[in-house]
Amino acid sequence: MAKRVAVVGAGVSGLSSIKCCLDEDLEPTCFERSDDIGGLWKFTETSKDGMTRVYRSLVTNICKEMSCYSDFPFQEDYPNFMKHEKFWGYLQEFAEHFDLLKYIRFRTTVCSITKRPDFSETGQWDVVTETEGKQDRAVFDAVMVCSGRFLNPHLPLQSFPGIHKFKGQILHSQEYRIPEGFEGKRVLVIGLGNTGGDIAVELSRTAAQVFLSTRTGTWVNSRFLEGGYPFNMMVVRRCRNVIAQVLPSCVLKWIQERRMNKRFNHENYGLSITKGKKPKFIVNDELPTCILCGTVTMKTSVKEFTETSALFEDGTVEGNIDTVIFTTGYTFSFPFFEEPLRSLCTKKLFLYKQILPSNLERATLALIGFIGLKGSILSATELQARWATRVFKGLCNIPPSQKLMAEITKKEQLTERGMMKDTSEDKLDFISYLDDLAACIGAKPSVPFLFLKDPRLAWEVFFGPCTPYQYRLTGPGKWDGARNAILTQWDRTMKPLKTRFVPDSSKPVSMSHYLKAWGASVLLASLLLVFRSSPLLKLVRDKLQDRISPYLPVSIWG
Repeated sequence: MAKRVAVVGAGVSGLSSIKCCLDEDLEPTCFERSDDIGGLWKFTETSKDGMTRVYRSLVTNICKEMSCYSDFPFQEDYPNFMKHEKFWGYLQEFAEHFDLLKYIRFRTTVCSITKRPDFSETGQWDVVTETEGKQDRAVFDAVMVCSGRFLNPHLPLQSFPGIHKFKGQILHSQEYRIPEGFEGKRVLVIGLGNTGGDIAVELSRTAAQVFLSTRTGTWVNSRFLEGGYPFNMMVVRRCRNVIAQVLPSCVLKWIQERRMNKRFNHENYGLSITKGKKPKFIVNDELPTCILCGTVTMKTSVKEFTETSALFEDGTVEGNIDTVIFTTGYTFSFPFFEEPLRSLCTKKLFLYKQILPSNLERATLALIGFIGLKGSILSATELQARWATRVFKGLCNIPPSQKLMAEITKKEQLTERGMMKDTSEDKLDFISYLDDLAACIGAKPSVPFLFLKDPRLAWEVFFGPCTPYQYRLTGPGKWDGARNAILTQWDRTMKPLKTRFVPDSSKPVSMSHYLKAWGASVLLASLLLVFRSSPLLKLVRDKLQDRISPYLPVSIWG
């Protein structure tokens, strides 16, 4: 008899979890509180339902080839970066293609998820749900929580003295949908993440003035690099990852700052990272232009509010503020769990591989998508679900809970003593994290083996973009179309751009030109790939760190 799995939420991670259950011959039942799939990608005109949704103008900031389901590429004529309705359409196509909709119970809220009395032996859960006022109880062999990281708006009003005196409008970005209604107003946006940048840029076209306040500053990436190619496809590559693992961190930081400031000097635009703060990155093609044109004014953090003004840390004051929009992020919670599980699940340190709570006697609960990642969350959640479902079946082993909890306790103690850096809230490296999960299920591609068996494919896998299809080349879940998807990924990238035929247009860049441009990097990465397992590399990296640091410009440490 197939194991029954409860899936909470039918968004991006919920859909992949349903499919992964089916791939492993498990029996999924998905509970979705709204009336449609897609989660936050399903746009609504208002925020009255209390659910976090995309704003009307949102455009994806990771290109389609880097953020698709690994065995279901986007159609070739889809734009590389698309509006939310186009992306939601892709989710609909995915659900219909794999016949997932029949496993979803819409308008159903999960009330509680509790361990059965015999949990230590069976690992089973009691799940109570409510549909149109009627409650139902069922027993499941495993649970996958896919409700997302954007549940509860984080509105830190207590950190802003005088905010309760302020007579203007106060919003959280969760409530923002459209720019209408802000015409002629002076708007203060607090928080500079992707959402803060997007909202500031959009309102700059209608508002009288937009002020954008940030405590830390940020590096601003464009959606494309030199030559007009998608940023993600040019940067997220295995060859670059190998180099990054070997070079000293100070050198990497220096290279990064030079590259980021090549487009525009972030310090001149009021965007440079505050000294002592961790570097942040956002994707925004228009923010520098808005700052240059004066429609967006950068400000430091707010020190205090009055009835109509904001006093900033640098002593400046901006008066006649009509609206304050907090783009200060979200907190995730699990109201359907009992304590102490409810609290433990909010601490990433207690999640094995950022997925399984370490304190459970039986590994039958998985939290899918509750990660910060330097890359596509969609691709990561799919691999998380592939691994979790195999853990449920007993095909992937994990350490005993006692051992995991002992390791966590030790890490906590070392962190408190200052002997270990707390990295639990840092964003994970995309390739390293996905490779780790893929290795656990036997789906990580072997580059040396590919160079012997299929040199053309190996070249694309190692020197080309690390697209999700790479994790379907081998092992459980192998997809016969993966090789072709990798070899044609640039065709799908260029297809939506070729809408104007020019008879005399220049020919595509030749392979010889490609080799000239990337020759040095290719050679270095090849050598590193060959020798990466040698302990000599770590010694060289440490020696370089010691020798180079004193000679690098002081500014790179800021």
